[in-house]
Amino acid sequence: MTETVLEISNLSKQFGGVKATDNITLSIETNEIHAIIGPNGAGKTTLVSQLSGALQPDAGNIRFQGKDITSLPTFKRSALGLARSFQITSLIMSMSVLDNIALGVQAHQGHSFKFWKPARSIESLRSRAGEILEQIELTGRADSKVSALSHGERRQVEIAVALATDPVLLLLDEPMAGMGSSESAQMVQILKRMKGEKTIVLIEHDMDVVFALADRISVLVYGQIIATGSPDEIRQNKDVRRAYLGEA
Repeated sequence: MTETVLEISNLSKQFGGVKATDNITLSIETNEIHAIIGPNGAGKTTLVSQLSGALQPDAGNIRFQGKDITSLPTFKRSALGLARSFQITSLIMSMSVLDNIALGVQAHQGHSFKFWKPARSIESLRSRAGEILEQIELTGRADSKVSALSHGERRQVEIAVALATDPVLLLLDEPMAGMGSSESAQMVQILKRMKGEKTIVLIEHDMDVVFALADRISVLVYGQIIATGSPDEIRQNKDVRRAYLGEA
């Protein structure tokens, strides 16, 4: 039986006269990739900001693994296993890829921070960081400074640092933004290998990426969910085609 890991009930946020999220009710199931799509200004980033704790809702509630987290700050949600990649991740450009990931592992495992002793020098941290590097296909860049990486490679490292916290649920806000076709294709393969093993909420504009990855898709228009279903159901939904996907 599928379990619900994240439950959103009647979530609303208004800025002046604009309802950025309007009474959103949605459930995210364990180990699914759930994509949230919609036109610019639909409220996607506002929704993700409320889920991560960066923004407090005006009404409604959020439950994570059965616990009400509506009023919890970001760091407490992270400690419970909810991680947001790209917005919350701050890479240290002057440090190596391996050191950035090792610091993420160090923070999650609760090691004391000894800044005169690099995290990579601790065997357990270095070993776990190496495993994550292999997972994101950047083993060959372990000793490269983050500042020397391409845009796509930095995005891979950002996912790696998020994975270093061993999240139960990973919020990915437009992970393909700014990537070329080859970098985007590589990221799709990385995320595909997480299917069935990690719960992911994916905000993404690229519909080819969404349909390649998502188990379920929710369509957000003017702050409201107008449809939720499998990729095939969303493709065939007339309201979705009219509002977002187009008739072609």
